[in-house]
Amino acid sequence: MKTSTLVAVSTGTVLTGFLAYAVWFDYKRQSDPEFRKSLKRNNRRMARVEKEEAEAQGAAQREEIKKAVSRAKDEGFPTDLEEKETYFMSQVAKGEGLCADGSDNVEAALAFYKALKVYPQPKDLISIYDKTVPKEVLEILAEMVAMDSGLKLGSFTGETGSSDGHGVE
Repeated sequence: MKTSTLVAVSTGTVLTGFLAYAVWFDYKRQSDPEFRKSLKRNNRRMARVEKEEAEAQGAAQREEIKKAVSRAKDEGFPTDLEEKETYFMSQVAKGEGLCADGSDNVEAALAFYKALKVYPQPKDLISIYDKTVPKEVLEILAEMVAMDSGLKLGSFTGETGSSDGHGVE
């Protein structure tokens, strides 16, 4: 028997089996009420599990954000004008690099947060961030700002539309 014949027969058998399963599944789905109920239960169960996982992941991310802000506060921020300028530039560059990688949004937001802490006019910097920083990182940054009671910015939520009327692009 030739190899090509063997491959054709095997492919035909697998395809026929798959087609038979699809026909059986469709028949069961349409004619058996218990089967339909079972499918709906499984779908609801999977949706619930996915929702719980998303909530757990969100809680874990909030905890990670809280720890990052606390760690940044513990490290402290420069007070000298030249040190602030150097620190600001290095943190913005670090944040931009991490955003470009897309590897760690929390660390990228933390770098932008640290730069924001030493910037003389944080509201102006927020409007720049609003136009240039990816939405995911901006949302994390908004949570960081919300956790820092010492940072007075007014209403910054990280959502589209900021106090200067510009949205995230």
